[in-house]
Amino acid sequence: MIIKSIELADYRNYDSLVLQFDRGTNILYGDNAQGKTNILEAIYVAATTKSHKGSKDREIVNFDKEEAHIRTYLEKDGKEIRVDMHLRKSKSKGIAIDGQKIKKAANLLGLCNVVFFSPEDLGIIKNGPSERRRFVDMELCQLDNFYLYNLNHYNKIVNQRNKLLKDMYMNPDLKETLTIWDMQLVSYGSKIIERRKLFVEQLNEIIYEIHKKLSGGREEIRIQYEPDVELDEFESKLRNSQDRDMRAKMTSVGPHRDDFSFLVGDVDIRKFGSQGQQRTAALSLKLSEIELVKRITKDTPVLLLDDVLSELDSNRQNYLLNSIGDIQTIITCTGLEEFVNNRFEINRVFKVSAGTVTCVNENMGLKSEPEETPEDAYNFGSL
Repeated sequence: MIIKSIELADYRNYDSLVLQFDRGTNILYGDNAQGKTNILEAIYVAATTKSHKGSKDREIVNFDKEEAHIRTYLEKDGKEIRVDMHLRKSKSKGIAIDGQKIKKAANLLGLCNVVFFSPEDLGIIKNGPSERRRFVDMELCQLDNFYLYNLNHYNKIVNQRNKLLKDMYMNPDLKETLTIWDMQLVSYGSKIIERRKLFVEQLNEIIYEIHKKLSGGREEIRIQYEPDVELDEFESKLRNSQDRDMRAKMTSVGPHRDDFSFLVGDVDIRKFGSQGQQRTAALSLKLSEIELVKRITKDTPVLLLDDVLSELDSNRQNYLLNSIGDIQTIITCTGLEEFVNNRFEINRVFKVSAGTVTCVNENMGLKSEPEETPEDAYNFGSL
């Protein structure tokens, strides 16, 4: 699977932009704060419906506009697929695949699998558990629609239960309804725990060899799932926590409090690892994510690298670049030195400057303007 092109209208700092990508390595280079990351974000939104930054749709739309559009052309199994996304500040987004409106994000997820790697991901090991949960959730939601369904319902129930706990402060009689929410929380939460456990098992089958090579054979890594509650204790612990939850006005038990540890030998490198160990583990994790997508989907993901190379030493740079030869990759950077010095093959290069993008390779055939006006190109009717 590859992304052939992307068209943006009123998306962040881009009024109108059309980019055609090579199926190999694509470089977006330019100074900071010019809009390189915005392009990667748009690709990620088109694939997952969400920003990798957690931004809301209203924050993505151009400041003085009410709507933004993303049109992506994919090639999968020899067929071209068009994905249109209509982002609005005051309404929910609209999505269409080959002109047919879809009602659920689950119908889009998995169509285009992407792996996003940014400098912030290098801190996933040492940062808080919410970032590690987010990593697991973002990947599983692309790979498993059933997990997405359970996670969405679980999160809604946690929010509704928390609201009930706050309302009970003024109306204690509402406690009688708490058990109803607890039953649903256990039902959906148990399925999340089971899938996360399997996900970690699948990652461990892959990350061991990758990390051993990255560390020069010196380290053996293992990911350990740390569920907040075990399946056979979920219902009883939730029931026993009711009084405490009423006082705190929040749900204190469940997979929304899970964590994942990274062990090198018997050492938990979240707490006791060096910065080098933590960064190597983060890189191993991302490379394992790519391999896991390949195994599960029988296809290759698109790799988005957001200024990561500048954060890695030359050995890790070389290992990363040499590991992605068969994957369509879109990379942002401030200069081309890393690639020139390593004589790494580059298929297409774009210069990004103040919201404009120019293809600087010869004979690449980049369109400077859309073939249609933005109004025509993004006429979704009732979408």
